[in-house]
Amino acid sequence: ADQRLAPGPAPEFWPSVVAIIPARNERPTIGDVVASLKSTHYPGRLDIVVVDDHSDDGTADAAKTAGATVIAAEPLPQGWSGKLWAVHAGLEHANQACSPAPEWILLTDADIHHAPDTLRKLVAKGHDQNLALVSLMARLDSRGIWGGLLIPAFVFFFQKLYPFPWVNRHGHWMAAAAGGCMLIRRTALQEIGGIAVLKDALIDDCTLGAKLKHGPPKRRIWLGLSGSEVTSLRDNRSLKSIWTMVSRTAFTQLRHSTVLLIGAVVGMVFIYIAPWIALVWGASCQDLLLAVSGGCAIIAMSVAYWPTLQLYDQPIARTLLLPVAAAIYTAMTVTSAIHHWRGQGGKWKGRTYP
Repeated sequence: ADQRLAPGPAPEFWPSVVAIIPARNERPTIGDVVASLKSTHYPGRLDIVVVDDHSDDGTADAAKTAGATVIAAEPLPQGWSGKLWAVHAGLEHANQACSPAPEWILLTDADIHHAPDTLRKLVAKGHDQNLALVSLMARLDSRGIWGGLLIPAFVFFFQKLYPFPWVNRHGHWMAAAAGGCMLIRRTALQEIGGIAVLKDALIDDCTLGAKLKHGPPKRRIWLGLSGSEVTSLRDNRSLKSIWTMVSRTAFTQLRHSTVLLIGAVVGMVFIYIAPWIALVWGASCQDLLLAVSGGCAIIAMSVAYWPTLQLYDQPIARTLLLPVAAAIYTAMTVTSAIHHWRGQGGKWKGRTYP
């Protein structure tokens, strides 16, 4: 949890930016999102385009009231995910309506609130380090019993899947991004073929990060954790909400492989649950070596988890609940596989993707 967005030197000329927000039935949050971007302290030009992806709840009206340019997405063609088709429509509009063409594209979600100085920091870092992509993993809602138990663990597991220092190291094979906030250099996106190259990707942010980093040509990208820069407005107090979010793409992350699923389940049990079994079993059977081994593993687990808990203002005692969170996420992953086998995988906002 050490990759954070620090202020960089300001460029001599602040380049133009277009923010593209795909939105499908996001009326409760879209107004706040647009308002946060409208109030940003950015010295250069900023255009805000909301792409209404066939909403039926008044999303477009709420976005217009907040001051965004709103366009309607065309009917979804076969082979595209709804979100990426909406982003594609926003980019096409920006290329035609913005003159000169923007140097940077901010892709953000319809539930992400931006602090006033966030865009300045993103552009300054991208300019100073000659980056093709600057991405921040938004601070997620961790209120309530389920949010406090599962959200910091979600961020922790994401960092283990995609170690941020490796992502940020030029030449390392690891690549990733966080879809809630991605600032992309327009020319770099064009060079990889635009959004169309990942049109059917359900984990589109990490796919985009890989396309940009691996090239050709190979480019520099950066991924960090957000404190107050970008925050998610999505309510995570319900277990169902978190379960739906994770089970939608967990089996996709495993490339729909039963072998990888079995390996993931065994790995989660061995790493997070076995140490507690060893400690309790060793203590009850007076097996000192077994008990000490389990205790040392629990301490190591807690030390690794503690920085992420600090980021989310959680007490240190919550480190002891990581095995519980791991067991729940394992169940979510198995559920994701079952949905896929039943032909219901990738279900999101009324659409199911094969």
